[in-house]
Amino acid sequence: MKKLLSIFLCLVLLSAILSACGTKEEGQDAEKEKDSKKTDAVFKIGAIPDQNAADLNRSMGELADYLSKETGFQVEYVPSVDYAALVTAFERGEIQLAWFGGLTGVQARSLVPEAEAIAQRPMDKEFHSVYIANSETAITKLEDVKGKSFTFGSESSTSGHLMPRYFMEQAGISPDKDLNGAPNFSGSHDKTYKLVESGAFQAGALNEQVWKSAIDEKLVDTNKVKVIHTTPAYFDYNWTINDVSEKFGNDAKDKVKQALLSINGEQEEIMSLFGSDSFIETNNDNYKAIEEVAKELKIIK
Repeated sequence: MKKLLSIFLCLVLLSAILSACGTKEEGQDAEKEKDSKKTDAVFKIGAIPDQNAADLNRSMGELADYLSKETGFQVEYVPSVDYAALVTAFERGEIQLAWFGGLTGVQARSLVPEAEAIAQRPMDKEFHSVYIANSETAITKLEDVKGKSFTFGSESSTSGHLMPRYFMEQAGISPDKDLNGAPNFSGSHDKTYKLVESGAFQAGALNEQVWKSAIDEKLVDTNKVKVIHTTPAYFDYNWTINDVSEKFGNDAKDKVKQALLSINGEQEEIMSLFGSDSFIETNNDNYKAIEEVAKELKIIK
């Protein structure tokens, strides 16, 4: 009888040990599952539509393919009709990774506190906007735009509106009071220089990198339009990633970040749109100044 009881107790103990091991292994498997990608989910990327749509679609499509290869995720580029649409899609979780300007990045991260700016181009550490004028005008410096017709880019653009407006006000020019009528908003940088070149507006402001690219690619006639002023430096464009751990695993953010940082001169097809050959690391704190300016101008609360 004692022998049977001993055997029974041993079996109970063994069963408990096996059960504990099974629970532990299930927990480890669950953790591994959480850390790994979910193959049935599509990782969607977006970008502010601040340049020619065809160029944007081509480069972002190439980037999506590159990220798919590097991360193992199914990556897809989703175009946005305007800046606000991209911010809204990001807030809803419909976009996992977005190429934002400084302002739209601040707006998106204020709506999604878990979101992080993870990469930027080297030039984005010290970015500039340029003020341009039609060559037939007598405008030679920033102060001369008083009383003239003027166009910004998109209302939500850092380099096409927020910072140019801020520096105009610093120079004693109120865009709402001192111009010939209310300022126009072209919607994108390439439209801005075309409007000024054509004479539709006497002056305007845009992203310095887009301006330089337009000159290099002979997309603008420098006999008809000229730079009259360049702003001081500020932080601007960045890749901001949404909270992706639930759908794609705890290591998803690091995978995407490393894939972006690994881009080099060999990926010329991708980087032609960005006017750079690489991305560098960044963080949310770098855009505090833009947030302060946006609040000062009452563009965000």
